[in-house]
Amino acid sequence: MANLKEIRTRITSVKSTRQITAAMKMISAARLRKAQDLIVRLRPYAAKLREIMAQVSSVAGESDAGTPFARVTAPGRVLLVVVTSNRGLCGAFNTNVIRESVRVANEIYPEQRREGAIEILAIGRKGHDYLKKRDYTIFADKSDIFDNLSFESVSDLAGEIMERFVNGEFDRVEFVYNRFRNAAVQDLIYEPFLPVKAPDEVEADLITDYILEPDIAGIIRELIPRSLKIQFYQAILNSWVAEHGARMTSMHMATDNATSLISSLTLEYNKARQASITNQILEVVSGAEALKG
Repeated sequence: MANLKEIRTRITSVKSTRQITAAMKMISAARLRKAQDLIVRLRPYAAKLREIMAQVSSVAGESDAGTPFARVTAPGRVLLVVVTSNRGLCGAFNTNVIRESVRVANEIYPEQRREGAIEILAIGRKGHDYLKKRDYTIFADKSDIFDNLSFESVSDLAGEIMERFVNGEFDRVEFVYNRFRNAAVQDLIYEPFLPVKAPDEVEADLITDYILEPDIAGIIRELIPRSLKIQFYQAILNSWVAEHGARMTSMHMATDNATSLISSLTLEYNKARQASITNQILEVVSGAEALKG
């Protein structure tokens, strides 16, 4: 059994750790409330924009619906947008995204992987550091986007990616990220970004008779870039919100585990102290008996 000093040192250490994890939990909870409000307000706008796109595209002729963002070719060069966090202590949040990114590169695009034709746009230092160490081609590191996350900064990045796709530098652009469901649950998402889906691939339950001005082609040319930038921003914002939820949950569990460990150590300390006192009493009694003899 460990001596009393060792147990007291461990109890003090665990209590200090519990204070840190409890503080991190409170910080993540405050950030989560703020971030969650952003994603909740964005979702109806993004959903309505997708609905309008689907319905307008469904009534557009093939010539009207033409857009460079719908160019479909053989997947010669692929850009994989991997969204992780800049910091750890958030459970399996980063591990799941990195594992899925590796799976996509090795199983879905093995030929591109062998030829170095699959590149990584790393948003988040955890994903960037892991993939770079394993010789994945890093197109760019945009981890600093979380320092001041806004639609304007993300829109500029999305515009650059869209321009490179139109210029033929990439044939596929795809996302791997965590989508926020609630504070305790994040959904791992692997989804295409470019090329955009053809009209017959978009689900539309009900077609609304829109009055379109000036014309369908002009509306589509205006809506598609806007919709893509919203989709890009929504993916990154989802990951950012999910990160705070994952960290809050992780720190909550760490705090509970620390409390449980402190209880166990306190019980162990009390038993060791009781045993020590008993031994001291026995020594005193034995000494007294020896003096009598």
